[in-house]
Amino acid sequence: MKNTKPSILVVEDDKAILEGLMDVLVFNGYEPTGEENGLKGMEKSLEGNFDLLILDVMLPGMDGFSICREVRRKKPNQPVIMLTAKGAEEDIVTGFKSGADDYISKPFSIRELMVRIEAVLRRSGRAPEDERIEYRGISFCRKTLTAGCGSLSTEITRREMDIVSYLYNHRDRIVSKKELLKEVWQYSDTSIETRTVDIHILKLRKKIVSFFEHTGSFITTIRGEGYRLEPEE
Repeated sequence: MKNTKPSILVVEDDKAILEGLMDVLVFNGYEPTGEENGLKGMEKSLEGNFDLLILDVMLPGMDGFSICREVRRKKPNQPVIMLTAKGAEEDIVTGFKSGADDYISKPFSIRELMVRIEAVLRRSGRAPEDERIEYRGISFCRKTLTAGCGSLSTEITRREMDIVSYLYNHRDRIVSKKELLKEVWQYSDTSIETRTVDIHILKLRKKIVSFFEHTGSFITTIRGEGYRLEPEE
């Protein structure tokens, strides 16, 4: 995968939220580091070289505002996003005065989180210019939403790109339909009966079938188990 993963430090004392954020960031192509303590978070912020800091406001040891002010003093160009309580206008104002580039109010949706992260990284010039997967002779580009092989090319949807990306990141094993529903579609209840996964993969296969003469099969269905990418020769 030709992609320089942006590094993100998340300082959040709620373990469940922290672990959830870490999983989401990994899935979306980032390289996250987590910290639950404010003082340790500040130390990592100053000692490390992160593309983005995500700071909760209320933290043990040292609050997010103080971390942001100290980081901004020593690293004026460091991108920072603050996590605030919903409707806490005072926190938002204080966050911006402390030097934050943006804020996200809890609870937040995954889509909002990713849009704000991408926007801050883009403004700072630290977002990856492209995200491309090269596998079995096929090139999948997230930026242009295309798949290509030699002189052949076809358009793909963002969901199809997400499927390829997830299967690629877990290409050493079989990925079940339930896992795809949870991680790609963000379904909370994966026990529901749906052919969504099968239909999307079928459409993706039809789009890239013309490449198979050059690459061989790509996504294999394991009956009763799920899907996997064929190993590279």
